[in-house]
Amino acid sequence: MFGPVVARWRWAVVGVWAALALAGAVVGGSVFDRLSTVESTRPDAESAVAERQIDAILPEGPIIVAVIHGRHPYDEHLVAEVVAATEALRRLDGVDEVDDLYTTRGGQIGADNNSSLVRVELIEGLPPAEREAVEDRVVAGLHGIDAPRVLVGGEDLAQRAFGEQATRDAARGESIALVFLLAALVVIFGGVVAGSLPLAVALTAVAGTLLVLLGLSAVTEISEYAVNVVTLLGIGLAVDYALVLVARFREERAGGATPVEAVGTALATAGRAVLVSGLAVAAAMAGLAVFAEPLLAGMALGGAVVVVLATAVALTLVPALLLIAHRYVPPAGAETWVTRLTAGIPRPKLALLPRLARYAQARPAPVAAAVTVGLLLLAAPFLGANLANSDARALPRSMEARQAYDAVQAGFNNNRPAPVVALLQVDAAAPELRGYLNRLNQLVGVFRLELRPDVPAGWTIVDLTPRTGADAVPLVTAVRAVAAPFPVRVTGEAAELVDYRDSVAGRLPLAILVVVLATGLLLYALTGSLVVPVKALLLNALTMLASLGVLVVLFQWGWGAAVLGFEAWGALDLTTPLLLFVFIFGLSMDYEVFLLARIKEEYDRTGDNDRAVLAGITKTGRVVTAAAVCIGIVFLGFVLGDLVAVKEIGVGMAVAVLLDVTVVRGLLLPAVMTLLGDWNWWGRRHPPRPDFPRPRPPVEAARNAVR
Repeated sequence: MFGPVVARWRWAVVGVWAALALAGAVVGGSVFDRLSTVESTRPDAESAVAERQIDAILPEGPIIVAVIHGRHPYDEHLVAEVVAATEALRRLDGVDEVDDLYTTRGGQIGADNNSSLVRVELIEGLPPAEREAVEDRVVAGLHGIDAPRVLVGGEDLAQRAFGEQATRDAARGESIALVFLLAALVVIFGGVVAGSLPLAVALTAVAGTLLVLLGLSAVTEISEYAVNVVTLLGIGLAVDYALVLVARFREERAGGATPVEAVGTALATAGRAVLVSGLAVAAAMAGLAVFAEPLLAGMALGGAVVVVLATAVALTLVPALLLIAHRYVPPAGAETWVTRLTAGIPRPKLALLPRLARYAQARPAPVAAAVTVGLLLLAAPFLGANLANSDARALPRSMEARQAYDAVQAGFNNNRPAPVVALLQVDAAAPELRGYLNRLNQLVGVFRLELRPDVPAGWTIVDLTPRTGADAVPLVTAVRAVAAPFPVRVTGEAAELVDYRDSVAGRLPLAILVVVLATGLLLYALTGSLVVPVKALLLNALTMLASLGVLVVLFQWGWGAAVLGFEAWGALDLTTPLLLFVFIFGLSMDYEVFLLARIKEEYDRTGDNDRAVLAGITKTGRVVTAAAVCIGIVFLGFVLGDLVAVKEIGVGMAVAVLLDVTVVRGLLLPAVMTLLGDWNWWGRRHPPRPDFPRPRPPVEAARNAVR
């Protein structure tokens, strides 16, 4: 590769990356002030077009609601307090309208007869900073009402709370993960300096990504959610890549190589695997970018940036640091203060993956069948997955925006779902409208049909309240199927969900094709085989589907609510499966590439498939296991956050890593490769050149030879 270049310019390489990391730490952090809420629905979807038209013909600014309860609504002191507060709010710059129980017709009494609702509408089109300032003044004014309890919320306040909580979760998750990660790396590599190298790479990659995202925020919207995802992916990938390179360097040093020789070999072998893996994950990000949804496009953009930076940092900064600090990086197997400190801890003679591989190779057919069936059973719950837009219910109950949402739903909306909204391009007095409305009112699942008042001539807006949440999505489909003599567009939360699902389903085959072709070609370039890439893609698909099935059980069914500290709401966030598809596929490819690169190396040396499989897994088993432990720590750090959507990603990735490294790479991969034998390498243009005459021992003999 470029080992000699890095060796010659090692200090310059370190200086460049250090400057970038410093700039990212100092300047890149300001990207958090420029984050925004990005729509999940593509702009040309029917629901999005209808929503924009409604905003144009019946403008409405952001809404803030306050539930005032704990005292009878007509208590004299409470009435005076609310009237004084609402009069003061009407005089605020940026406030358009205020409705309350006492001075307007828009006030409501709660179902408990002990609460009332205040609704504040802000002026439409305020710049974000000015809008937030007005929101803060309104919230302060509402909290000034002397009542036992005042809960203030609204859609915009919930979105703000989500973004702020996402930032806090990211900071807390990073802090916790980095502390435990450093401890794990010190134990794995036997010293503080060696253990700090992967961490330095991870921090550099994340700081650089924040700097790039800051630049991109000047030309496009960056989601709050994207920062969490980028941090999660960046730390995980960077640690994985650095760990593999450092481990190979230590192995070569233990064999007597000089530091320069060890770096050169590490880059030529493990470095090639890192490059292929990075390209594979970047290809997965390209698959995500195929989708037209703005939120997914933002994720793809942030993910692609961090993948490129993590790969570049690993392939340049790691070898440079190794050449500078090689005296403090002990060779593999060397005794250090860490090994002496942990000498009393019992260790198995053989690492986990080699032990599992020996077992799988001894009985390949039963193991392959049992593991495949087991993974498919784990994946089965995903067939019943309920994907929905996260709303205020994704916030923890301790947050006021969530409490206000619950209070409004229970006390004033009778827990009914949001209405399905039909925008009709017809005047409300048109004779053909009555028959159409009658047909709508007869649809299954309709609880109430209402016409919005004060709609300009030539338009009619119909709100259809579903009986239950389960009726909302079918009702959208039913409304769109009703014939009308005038143009009709359907919008609302359920319609957005329908449009999102349809859009994703329509582009999913193309996204899969992009990912499969790109990763397949990369694996072919790595192995020279036409069979190995197909096998790798199938194994990755099993890992992904099984992980998604477990996620449905834990989050949608709520089996993990008590342990993970969240409240199940009967669905998964609609972006979770797609994000996990990309991340699980990419990270599974990491371990596949690391193992296959070493298996191919052994196969080229020996020409014996069974021997190469076992030897490759034996030599990389501890490294892959260590990488899985480290990346698992990173993901579990984000499980400690309060946002359910972030927990879903963290838990999903942790489950995927656990399944992939133990069951898939430890059992299924060696079992399948043993069953296929030399067919694994079908399509190679250059046969292996063994260092010795090729034996053909049975599997048991091959295992004994590796011992």
